[in-house]
Amino acid sequence: MNFNPLPPTVMHIDINSAFATIEQQANPFLRGRPVVVVAYDSPNGVVLAASIEAKRFGIKTGMRLRDARSKTPNVYTVISDPNKYRFVHHNLCNLLKYFSHEVTPKSIDEFVLDFKQEMAPEMQNIAKEIKEKIRNEIGEWISVSIGISTNRQLAKVAAGIIKPDGLVEINKDNYLKIYEKLNLTDLVGINTLYETRLNSVGIHSVLDFYNASPWQLKASFRSINALYWYFRLRGYEVDNFDFKIKSIGNSYSIPKNLIAPNDLAPILAKLVNKTASRLRNHNFAAYGVHVGVTLKNRFLQKDYGCQQYYLHRGKRLKEPIFYTSDIFKIAFEILSELPIKSPVHTLSISCFSLVEHSSFQLSLFEDSQKKKLLSESIDKINRKFGDFVLTTANMLSAEEAVKDRIGFGRDLLP
Repeated sequence: MNFNPLPPTVMHIDINSAFATIEQQANPFLRGRPVVVVAYDSPNGVVLAASIEAKRFGIKTGMRLRDARSKTPNVYTVISDPNKYRFVHHNLCNLLKYFSHEVTPKSIDEFVLDFKQEMAPEMQNIAKEIKEKIRNEIGEWISVSIGISTNRQLAKVAAGIIKPDGLVEINKDNYLKIYEKLNLTDLVGINTLYETRLNSVGIHSVLDFYNASPWQLKASFRSINALYWYFRLRGYEVDNFDFKIKSIGNSYSIPKNLIAPNDLAPILAKLVNKTASRLRNHNFAAYGVHVGVTLKNRFLQKDYGCQQYYLHRGKRLKEPIFYTSDIFKIAFEILSELPIKSPVHTLSISCFSLVEHSSFQLSLFEDSQKKKLLSESIDKINRKFGDFVLTTANMLSAEEAVKDRIGFGRDLLP
């Protein structure tokens, strides 16, 4: 099978060094300087994002702050400000909808745009216009790399070839030249483990990958992924699926030594607030609530009937819930039942068995409609004026204990 002969109509847009670049846009003093965005300004704090200038010194996302400072003592540290990044995300999303009706946010800093075939000859011009419009309307310091191809996988690969401010198209005329310059791990979804498995069947480059037979790929992947990759590398779309969300939740690593449920309650409350808001943003209610704790000490939980330092329990309900206080009540009951006997390292909460909010019958014994309207009003105010402007009283003491985080997956709102 040859490469897809149709003109490219899929565009992938990636904000360069997103969090750091947004901070530089907000503060002109930081522009042109090495900047890292962190959750905690401590030696062991993890770099969430490094500016383009910082990357030139070898500073990378995931690096400890002390290691980043060893690369250059002049690095500027900025504490993460999720509301700022969400603001840019929403503005950019609205801007992109001017160009295409099919805009899919893939993360807080990545978007996929699908165009119709009649727009194919204009794709390069559209990309250049998007870049200019971003500079004029979002911020002159914010740059994006854009990839264009016939499927989402190759459009994303193209967006990563030139950074910052790149514009690359992969099509039927140039794909072999581009494949020659790529490593296997440049392909999204091919990590070092898959690279080793491909090597074991004689595939050492992207060109080898492209020229491999379906049977050779099957020997490596031993799954349907073999066929998917066969079509991806030939420019055919196999990734344009809307996967169903099975659960929504949040977790937090606790720096203090907390054991008692009452001490953990304010942190649980904030996690529940975030989870409940995300649940409603997706128009879901939940038939189940799950709470898990990871302990700092790996001692045997003999009285719990297992030899793990991870304790968890879920509870299924007769009726679906969506209201924050209802979820907290169930979650706290579960937390109180767990035999926690050493400080908690990580606390997590999730809602499962999800149903669309409009598809279940409201209870006859509770004013569910009133709760629904109240929740919608609170969510609307928080989206407009900032997260947790309105919140439950039981999480006020957790304001500093649980810092806001940005989700890189499809759940972009808290």
